[in-house]
Amino acid sequence: MLVTIEGIDGSGKSTLLNGLLEELKDLNPVFTREPGATWIGEQVRRGIKERINPVAEALLFVADHAAHLDTVVRPALNADKLVISDRYTDSRYAYQSETLKGHIQDPKKWLLDIHNGWTIVPDITFLLVVPVEDSLGRIKRERTESEHFECKNVLENVQQNYLELAEKDPRRFVIIDAKKDRDEILHFVAGIIRKNNL
Repeated sequence: MLVTIEGIDGSGKSTLLNGLLEELKDLNPVFTREPGATWIGEQVRRGIKERINPVAEALLFVADHAAHLDTVVRPALNADKLVISDRYTDSRYAYQSETLKGHIQDPKKWLLDIHNGWTIVPDITFLLVVPVEDSLGRIKRERTESEHFECKNVLENVQQNYLELAEKDPRRFVIIDAKKDRDEILHFVAGIIRKNNL
């Protein structure tokens, strides 16, 4: 089973994932992430830092995803393992469709078309939703540097993109109020994963 954790920066994904490491250790899940699970992911992070052309950045994300599928996700799923990914394709659809505005006509369609036919759709996607003001406050407290898309108007649009994706695929998405107690969120998410990983 493939589970993905999504949400804007500062929504609490890292906290949730750290909790799941302990909460689900008896299931021996494979924890992974995008970008960063492959050497291409390291170049994605470099590209973000250097603010390269948005089209080049998006294509690096796609390349990282392809490598991630081949080296981590597919082998683990073929071995009947539970895979939990910190970010996945929906991050691309939500973030890059925003950063590509003005560079590509209909960025959402372009991104969906690029992935069509070869990606693996997650079984469950947990979407952490939080007021953008709260997410920016968390980012400011936790980091010394912010990335180019970590500003109010961009994150508001990104979160709206996420909510539109969830509306189109309600059977896959589980929307979570990220302002709730951390332990409450952790036990809720872990419970759903256990129930579906039978």
